[in-house]
Amino acid sequence: MQRAAMMLSLTVVLLGTWTLGRAQENITWEVQRYDGWYNNLLHHSRGSVGAQLRRLLPANFADGVYQALQEPRVPNARQLSTAVARGPSGLPSRRNTTVLAVFFGFHVLLDILETEKPGCPAEFLNIYIPPGDPVFDPAGTGDVVLPFQRIRWAVETGQSPNSPREQTNGVTGWLDGSSIYGPSHSWSDALRNFSGGQLASGPVRRLPRQTDGRVPMWKAIDPSTGQGGLEGIYDLGSAWGNENPFLQAESIAWFRYHNHLATALAQQHPTWSDEDLFQHTRKRVIATFQSIVLYEWLPTLLGSDIPEYKGYQQHLDPSLSPEFVAAAAQFLATMVPPGIYKRDTECRFQNVSGPSGSFPAVRLCNSYWSRERPGLQQAEDVDNFLLGMSSQIAEREDNIVVEDLQDYWYGPLKYSRTDYVASWIQRGRDLGLPTYNQARERFGLKPLQNWSNLAPHLEPQVLQKVAALYANDMAGLELLPGGMLEADGSLFSTIILEQFVRLRDSDRFWFENTKNGLFTEEEIREIRNTTFHDVLAAVTYANSTDIQTHVFTWRNGDPCPQPQQLTAQHLANCTPMVVLEYFAGSGAGFGIIIVVLCCLPLVTLFVAWIVAAFRKRDFKKLQKQQSTRVRTKVTGEATHAMEWHGPKTDSCPVYIQLQADKVLKVLDGRGSVMRSINLKAYQRVEVILSNNKGNKALLLKSPKEYDLVLLFCEEAERSSFVGKLQNYLNENGLYLHLSETKEQNLMKWAVTQEQRKQILETFFRHLFAQVLEIDRSDAGELNFRSSQKARESLTCELSRTEFAEALGLKAHSMFVDSMFSLADKDGNGYISFREFLDILVVFMKGSPEEKSQVMFRMYDIDENGFLSKEEFLRMVRSFIEISNNCLSREQAEQVTESMFQASGFQDRDELTWENFHYMLRDHNSELRLTHLCVKGVPEVFKQNLHNCVSFIKKEPKGTISEEERDPNLDTVSHYVEREGQELRKRPGRKGNQYQLRLYTEAQRKRYERSRVQQKIQEFKRFVENYRRHIVCVILFSAITAGVFVERAYYYAFASPSTGIAQTTFVGIIISRGAAASISFLYSYILLTMCRNLITVLRETFLNHYIPFDAAVDFHRWIAMAALIFSVLHTAGHVVNVYIFSVTPLSVLSCLFSNVFTNDGSQLPQKYYWWFFQTVPGMTGVLLLVVLAVMYVFATYHFRRVSFQGFWITHHLYVLLYVLVIIHGSYALIQQPRFYIYFIVPALIYSADKLLSLSRKKVEISVVKAELLPSGVTHLQFQRPQDFDYKSGQWVRIACVALGTTEYHPFTLTSAPHEDTLSLHIRAVGPWTTRLRELYSPESLALIGKLPKLYLDGPFGEGHQEWNKFEVSVLVGGGIGVTPFASILKDLVFKSSINSKLLCKKIYFIWVTRTQRQFEWLTDIIREVEESDRNNLVSVHIYITQLAEKFDLRTTMLYICERHFQKVLNKSLFTGLRSITHFGRPPFVPFFNSLQEVHPEVQKIGVFSCGPPGMTKSVEQACRQMNKKDQTYFAHHYENF
Repeated sequence: MQRAAMMLSLTVVLLGTWTLGRAQENITWEVQRYDGWYNNLLHHSRGSVGAQLRRLLPANFADGVYQALQEPRVPNARQLSTAVARGPSGLPSRRNTTVLAVFFGFHVLLDILETEKPGCPAEFLNIYIPPGDPVFDPAGTGDVVLPFQRIRWAVETGQSPNSPREQTNGVTGWLDGSSIYGPSHSWSDALRNFSGGQLASGPVRRLPRQTDGRVPMWKAIDPSTGQGGLEGIYDLGSAWGNENPFLQAESIAWFRYHNHLATALAQQHPTWSDEDLFQHTRKRVIATFQSIVLYEWLPTLLGSDIPEYKGYQQHLDPSLSPEFVAAAAQFLATMVPPGIYKRDTECRFQNVSGPSGSFPAVRLCNSYWSRERPGLQQAEDVDNFLLGMSSQIAEREDNIVVEDLQDYWYGPLKYSRTDYVASWIQRGRDLGLPTYNQARERFGLKPLQNWSNLAPHLEPQVLQKVAALYANDMAGLELLPGGMLEADGSLFSTIILEQFVRLRDSDRFWFENTKNGLFTEEEIREIRNTTFHDVLAAVTYANSTDIQTHVFTWRNGDPCPQPQQLTAQHLANCTPMVVLEYFAGSGAGFGIIIVVLCCLPLVTLFVAWIVAAFRKRDFKKLQKQQSTRVRTKVTGEATHAMEWHGPKTDSCPVYIQLQADKVLKVLDGRGSVMRSINLKAYQRVEVILSNNKGNKALLLKSPKEYDLVLLFCEEAERSSFVGKLQNYLNENGLYLHLSETKEQNLMKWAVTQEQRKQILETFFRHLFAQVLEIDRSDAGELNFRSSQKARESLTCELSRTEFAEALGLKAHSMFVDSMFSLADKDGNGYISFREFLDILVVFMKGSPEEKSQVMFRMYDIDENGFLSKEEFLRMVRSFIEISNNCLSREQAEQVTESMFQASGFQDRDELTWENFHYMLRDHNSELRLTHLCVKGVPEVFKQNLHNCVSFIKKEPKGTISEEERDPNLDTVSHYVEREGQELRKRPGRKGNQYQLRLYTEAQRKRYERSRVQQKIQEFKRFVENYRRHIVCVILFSAITAGVFVERAYYYAFASPSTGIAQTTFVGIIISRGAAASISFLYSYILLTMCRNLITVLRETFLNHYIPFDAAVDFHRWIAMAALIFSVLHTAGHVVNVYIFSVTPLSVLSCLFSNVFTNDGSQLPQKYYWWFFQTVPGMTGVLLLVVLAVMYVFATYHFRRVSFQGFWITHHLYVLLYVLVIIHGSYALIQQPRFYIYFIVPALIYSADKLLSLSRKKVEISVVKAELLPSGVTHLQFQRPQDFDYKSGQWVRIACVALGTTEYHPFTLTSAPHEDTLSLHIRAVGPWTTRLRELYSPESLALIGKLPKLYLDGPFGEGHQEWNKFEVSVLVGGGIGVTPFASILKDLVFKSSINSKLLCKKIYFIWVTRTQRQFEWLTDIIREVEESDRNNLVSVHIYITQLAEKFDLRTTMLYICERHFQKVLNKSLFTGLRSITHFGRPPFVPFFNSLQEVHPEVQKIGVFSCGPPGMTKSVEQACRQMNKKDQTYFAHHYENF
């Protein structure tokens, strides 16, 4: 098979070679290359495409290298043009040269010269228009500047005075027919028909094919109409062949001549191949063209003979000179007429119609790059132009240039018109042309010393103007103005003749060179005898007699004389200059795109909000489904309705029950009592019904509470309820008063719950204002809209429910029952303003005796003046109710007995008030501060009330309390200080273990310093505490800023000269600098997510220098920095897009040579092309979308609401990096550099990820699943082989049984020595709630087995370093105690085996709402207490779900706890020896006391885990302590 394929390939190659040989079997000479190479076999590149121009004189640049001469060293180009070339048109040529010769000359220049294309990078020699210029600045603004772009140059030149800038030629420098066949082989192939050796023609056979864009034809915009595009542009050998119809006609004539000869050859040699015919024809056409140019056209143009050809001279350099380039173009320009005649063979000169009438000729200024082509729609139109030009006399060979060139030449860039003469003056300066006298001297002409000798034929004022412009310095006169002003044009003629002679003599393929084997002597003579007359006769419909023999001149007697010498007055007016606005009409769209891009985060926020709303809804459904399992059914006869709560509140379904004891209960769908309305106090119950259509609303007035408004589905339901209510009231001896009104009035009259709250708020404000003697203005005024509601608020009375809510308790609690019964003196079931005031005064201002007496009366149920043990037990249990009845009756009885025994009343069954007060004798100070805590009290009334922590004081024996030392010491502040000290004490140990004292040295030193010194000290400690973080942030920031500055500087000043910085300086330095920073940040952000690597490295010496525990925070910091630089990058590109949208194509083709080709149209791409039709643009927009999605869903709020959304969107990082790679790989501005930053981090991250994936694929069997209280799920599962971890570390788990592969992080609660792993997971979100439901007994019963888990980890964090400090403080809040469970287990184990530990003391602080929330932890703490024989651990539990510290109930709880602790050496609430506190920990006093207890310790480790509020409090306390020159508190925290 392989051998057969090889044979087939060989056959194809041989067949191709044979075919090519057959195609050229009749070509016996060396075929001349299209690109001009190898014409000179010694110097191969001479005359080739891209060859440099050859200077005849040294370059005349301002700096001698490349900078062109400009004002004021040389005159203003426009002023010089006006002075030199302005004059009347209509003067005929002295030699009767025809217009055909002029445009033939331009065609010849196209064959050997192409220097019009702008160079790269774009450089400008703009032409400043003098104010008041009649054509370009008639308004006299002085702001008009015509852009002029410098032409291409050889990049290796212009570096030094020894190598000044040299321009290049875009076509071959030989007379080789490149204007007919193109300057390259591919161009020629594109022009060919490949049939019969002919050039391809269009639908009209005698016209070339219109271009389709494949051939790079120049497509400038028509300045008279503003049209552009491909229409009317023919595929020709020269890109500029379509500049005007007259030049186009010359090109088409040679196109026809080629096909004419090819047809004749095909008839003579029918067996020749297409290639044979084409090359024979091409050879003959080129030779004919050479002969006509040198021996017919050039003598006519110059009026002199051409030196005889003496043979090929190999060592002669044919390169075109800059002097020739300028001289030839300017010499021909002076002969161009303002219009061109058209005639037929009958000598009928055709009129040309225009918008303003009919004219005798086609106006030149309105014909540049014309797309309409009214004169070239038919093949005969070309003939008519050729015939018309052959009969028309050109303008005189002088200095005058017609206004069609001087004022209305087609303009560059966005200007539709420019000055041809001024442009060529600037071109001469661009070329570095020598001065006029230098050129004369170089060509053997005598230099002129005075201005009068220059042009004696001109009027004196012309020379005076020119001389004034050159400051009368003849030596400074430039070549072009001087050559134009000459009387005989000798300088220009000499330059032109010298150039053409060199071209002829150095051309190895010249037709007269008999050594090249192209032609025989006979063929050469035949070619020499062929004239342009013969060519025209062959390609037009005219006979030979219809055209004069010498078509380049017209003499008397020649056929068809012109009607008159044309002037501008005979022709149509020139279309005036128009300034194109590239951005016209794009402003609104561009602005919309910018607004859309800016709104991407807002749109993403909206999407995230929708996702979050759906997640919340689903979560609520899930919770509702769980709650239905415990929902009780509504019992008894109940009426269903909707309760209306207010105009801005949704109604909710309720059930109304009429109880036997004159109580109306409102129940929810689960049967829970939402509200009870006591009807006992009413003799008349008022009900108002709505009389609107439908009659659905009912209002039941409750004078001392808020009203009940019910909405029924139908009137029948309401009528049924009213009937039941009336019967119920009649049975209970109550009267029902019914009335009707409109539903709108009913709603207006109803007192809603919100209005009732406002009434109660004012009630409490005025209540406390009277007790605390606060000004009424601070309490607020009672101002309601209706007088009825004002009276209700003034006579407001609290129901039992409202009273309970004010105290933060349940209405049926024993404490509320006792307190309410005591306060309700009139026994009407409500507490009036005065009744509440009386009892509040006692608690706010009363003495300890008065307060204890009130409590005694509260619980003296039978009012016999004694408090029995049962009543005392009721009191204790009422206090304990606020801790969710965590004690059994037996425990409460045990507390009662212990308190009786401690006071010496163990033999008594009843207590008098004196006995009761004696029992509280040790707590007078607490009772003095005790008040009644009322919810909703304004802050203005809480100035002396503090939410503090603990009342338990264990003063060592023999010490004097602070209160005794200083009676003026603020008591509350005193407690704050002592509370911190209490944390140090160990229950069950000797009370005088530590001799405690207040630490005052640091405070004294602080106050002695000035404020500036304090700030300096704080700053020093901050730097010391966070030096690793600071160093890393500074280092990373420096690198980021460094790469930004490096790229910005590079593109601003050091980049290869592309012109990008000159085009968009601000945009490019911002976009490129930001791109470099983004590349660095988005690459190295991956390292912060290499959890396995971080876990390993944090155990090495690097942890002393790099804060690995701050990896997540550093990840966020890098992400925010990357976001900022992404915004900067986008802003830079927005600037770039705008600038590129108004930058002409000639400049864009330099900046983006791989994207744009300068075709002369100058129209840049629209803004939307850059955004949506380029790879960088599209990927950039997609990147912004991805970033917006990732960043919004990664915010704290949405991460908490929808972790799955965060999980999914954050995995878009893969797409992010793919888009970044594609975005940069297009190399629009620079070569891709992202890989420089990306490869190393990507490899490291990939390895880390593969390690995690290898673990994730292993299913882990769950050994035990247990549902604990407070929504905690305990999972115990197998420990994988070689799974080594440390206490405090965490893992990530996933459960496929939940239908998702998202991983969630949890801290291990098992210890490293245990055989299994365990987690305690609290159900707070959708995933954890579903996980709890999955492992519920009901689900397990259906599944039949415990679902398996996927495990990833372990990963390190700061908590695992607890054993690296001599003193460690562990602070756990809620479920945040999980890492400390592992640590405490580990500590117990290591202590039991006498493992050597650096840690000498651990303080464990557990902050929880109720101790029942995490009862599983008490077992671990109890084990720690039993195993801790060295007093290593001090445990403190804080229960926060209580009233304020100085509240009556909290005070009594402390008293009970104190007695229980004293008697049984364990907590009343937890059963542990650990101290139980009520409230929140005072971290600052506690840390302050630690400095006293451990003065020798320089660094204390603080480890916290819990809600952000708690960890923030710990962090603030650590920072406050670290401001001092004392112990350093190193804080490590995790939030959940």
